[in-house]
Amino acid sequence: MENFADRFFRLLPQAEKPSRYTGGEWNAVKKTGPVRARFCLCFPDLYEIGMSNLGMQILYSELNAREDFACERCYAPAEDMAALLKADSVPLLSLETATPLRDFDVVGFSVQFELLYTGILYMLDLAGIPFRAAERGDDYPILLAGGPCAVNPEPFADFFDCIVIGEGEGVDAAVLEIVAEGKEKGWSKREMLRRMKSIAGVYVPSMREKGEKVVKAVYRDFENAPYPTRPVVANTEAVHDRAVIELYRGCASGCRFCQAGYYYRPIRERSPERCAAQAKEIVRNTGHGEIAMCSLSTGDYSGLVKLMDELRDFVHEKRVNLSLPSLRLSSFSGDIAQESRKSSLTFAPEAGTQRLRNVINKNVTDEEIDNVAKAFEAGYDSVKLYFMLGLPTETDEDIAGIAAICSRLRELYFATRGKRGPNISVSCAVFIPKPCTPFQWEAQITFEEMLRKQNYLRGLLRRIKGVSFSWHGAESSVLEAALARGDKRLSYVIERAYALGAKFDSWSEKFDKEAWWRAFEDCGLDMREFTGEWKEDAELPWGFIDTGVSKRYLLSQRRLAYEGVTTRSCREGCNGCGANKLGRCTIEW
Repeated sequence: MENFADRFFRLLPQAEKPSRYTGGEWNAVKKTGPVRARFCLCFPDLYEIGMSNLGMQILYSELNAREDFACERCYAPAEDMAALLKADSVPLLSLETATPLRDFDVVGFSVQFELLYTGILYMLDLAGIPFRAAERGDDYPILLAGGPCAVNPEPFADFFDCIVIGEGEGVDAAVLEIVAEGKEKGWSKREMLRRMKSIAGVYVPSMREKGEKVVKAVYRDFENAPYPTRPVVANTEAVHDRAVIELYRGCASGCRFCQAGYYYRPIRERSPERCAAQAKEIVRNTGHGEIAMCSLSTGDYSGLVKLMDELRDFVHEKRVNLSLPSLRLSSFSGDIAQESRKSSLTFAPEAGTQRLRNVINKNVTDEEIDNVAKAFEAGYDSVKLYFMLGLPTETDEDIAGIAAICSRLRELYFATRGKRGPNISVSCAVFIPKPCTPFQWEAQITFEEMLRKQNYLRGLLRRIKGVSFSWHGAESSVLEAALARGDKRLSYVIERAYALGAKFDSWSEKFDKEAWWRAFEDCGLDMREFTGEWKEDAELPWGFIDTGVSKRYLLSQRRLAYEGVTTRSCREGCNGCGANKLGRCTIEW
């Protein structure tokens, strides 16, 4: 096994930001002694993005807690560093021990969203590992994928030996246990994969038989789930450089466009006492100056007031800020505003009118939007608002409602504070019909309609002082929709796009529309096949995955959407989605 470490470190002074590649971070775990199995956890984007990912930190901490396992990390190098590696014939190496990826027993990728797919091939290319599982023999590591995109793994399934559907805690360790035993007993890769199929949540693409279901993995004892209280601290500024506390998983709201809200059911809460203890320990072990409370809707956490009581003296003593992202307007209170940091609050009304909010089941009323006045009273001057364009049944009147909300917030600010004016940041994504949602059968609006709606809203917002507007690119939104609902044919599109130069597609300045459009054309596929409306009885590429939420429930929600009828929050009573069969919902009614 050739030692590439010396050559690698001689390259670093030539790199634009060498701190991305040095390793040796505070709380990093470096195991140089013998272990039964070695795992490299990969993130197909830059270091500062991947270091902000909570899932990576959880799995890294969990696996390294085992003395007989070693887990290391690797992030996608920037293009300048990739060029240096290729010029000197140095393969992609792990951060902890500078080991080539192909020398690990398992290489796992965290696939957070669709525009990272070429990043997987980029890293495999630099590592000298063939893209397709069928091209890799027993001399190569087992390649594993997981993360939110595993809800529909088919576009990238042929690149991997196995894919974790659902939550990775416990599952990745079970996979490593089989690999360790297989090494000791001389099993082939195929035999190891055959045994992995018996692990709940593990999908082995080469071995799935017709009609066979894969049931999503759920970590049922969320209160005692593995959690990193000594997270790795980035060597350079990360996108999110703070202590993160995961309050609960899932969401009670049932917004009909939201994949995460359905995919992470059943809802499981962690006690405020456990959350407070973890927050304090993380701050002591890292020196972070901010605690961020993480969930899909922080204000809906039943223990939020008690948690803030538990942390009040600690944050004042340590001079640590509390950050409350992902708030719902309906659950926002003045007490929460008083305790959190006085910079900017983020809300997501999603739609500009009550009619459209009813369609998408966003149970937020115009009166509740007025709750933002409580933030102004507490000293906030800035508010970030998230909306979506192109939602089913949307009209220009709904879009005009976004501007009306901004005007209303300015009125509330002046009535409360009486001077200057608020900074209102409006961000608009384009609706993408995602798997595992009631809108998974919907059509995405056309590219031309995306541009028209964005220009219409921009014109309305320009008339309102103090409002800034940002929007998601139309081209990348179309591609994201196609990849989200794609089948195995799209693996050839992804491979072709990468060959044409596509990489770092989630960065607007790097997104290469021409490469992707040509890749679809070269593969004989029409993107509209994946972005148009689908019949309700169509065979879905992800239909073999049992996420817990039944098709019957999703269809009933779709029909209620077109009737403009909302469904109560799960916190008001069980709506019978079916997710409880995978684990008990821990919220109380």
